[in-house]
Amino acid sequence: MYIKSLKLQNFRNYADESFAFDPAVNLICGENGQGKTNLLEAAAACSTMRLFRTAQKKEGLRFGENHAFIFADFVAQERDISLELRFSRTKAMEIYKNGVRQKRQSDTQGLLKTVLFCPEDLMLVRAGAAARRRFLDTALCQMRPNYARYLEEYNRLHEHKTRILRDSEEKPSLLSMWEDFSLRMAHIGAQIIRYRAYYCRKLLKAAAAVYADIAPHEVLSGVYKTVSSVSDPFADARTIEKQLIDHAFSHKTAEIAAKSCLSGPHKDDLELLLDGRSAASFGSQGQVRTCTLSLKLAERELFFDEDGEYPVLLLDDVLSELDRRRQDFVLNRISAGQVMITCCEDGISEKLRAGAVFHIQNGKKSAETH
Repeated sequence: MYIKSLKLQNFRNYADESFAFDPAVNLICGENGQGKTNLLEAAAACSTMRLFRTAQKKEGLRFGENHAFIFADFVAQERDISLELRFSRTKAMEIYKNGVRQKRQSDTQGLLKTVLFCPEDLMLVRAGAAARRRFLDTALCQMRPNYARYLEEYNRLHEHKTRILRDSEEKPSLLSMWEDFSLRMAHIGAQIIRYRAYYCRKLLKAAAAVYADIAPHEVLSGVYKTVSSVSDPFADARTIEKQLIDHAFSHKTAEIAAKSCLSGPHKDDLELLLDGRSAASFGSQGQVRTCTLSLKLAERELFFDEDGEYPVLLLDDVLSELDRRRQDFVLNRISAGQVMITCCEDGISEKLRAGAVFHIQNGKKSAETH
């Protein structure tokens, strides 16, 4: 799996630029603020159908423009696929696969698979639960198209139910819909919990093996934490659904008082442990970074186990944040598959054995070498 080319029009600070990538290592050089991360964001958007730095897709438009485009040609499962993302200031993003408009974003999520690793991720272990849920969801939406559809519906239900609770004081009649929304959220939520539980089990096993290669005298483990009434997240969906319903109805009065949804997988978390103790509370900075490295590299391995192809690995200025030992560890484990690496200088191109080097200046490709 690899991206053959990307063409950006009015995306972020790119007016009109094209890139032809090497199937192996690609180095993207330039000073800060020139557009290196924007290029990686465009590549990631072609797999996740969202922008990783903002929830508002219209923020991807170049200043003063009303429309933007990302054109991608890539190879997946030995098939040539073209994808076009059309952004607008006034309407929802449109997606075209091989020239045909797609009805839902979830229909194209995961055609191209990517693993993104940026400096902010190095604090994933100590960040809030929302960051770890997003980490799980990003992988699962690419790996399991049904999961993407379940998550899309659940988020929509959660948003509507929250609005009902928020406005119920002024309009008490809205609460007549509380039960319908709660029942549907429990039905969809049960599916989400099962997907997450199975994925976390695989992820933690793979991450523990990676961590042991870096720090053999420490043990990485973790716990998937969901709604307290769910006794077994691996149980059948009907059992989990009933437990979610019971929990929601027992918290109805509290939800109305709090004007928010207090129960459901929208509060899930993945707690990481080192030698049985909370990595977030007791881990050193080096241990926390090694945890995140292990999770990201494990995520990449799970994609390979699933498809027999490595996802495109996007490293956004991560190497500069790591000490030499961890840099070498990452580089030694990414010899296969396509990699795109941003950095502020190209002095490491020989070390990386880069097949292509791009120099970016103010949203323009000032130089390209292969």
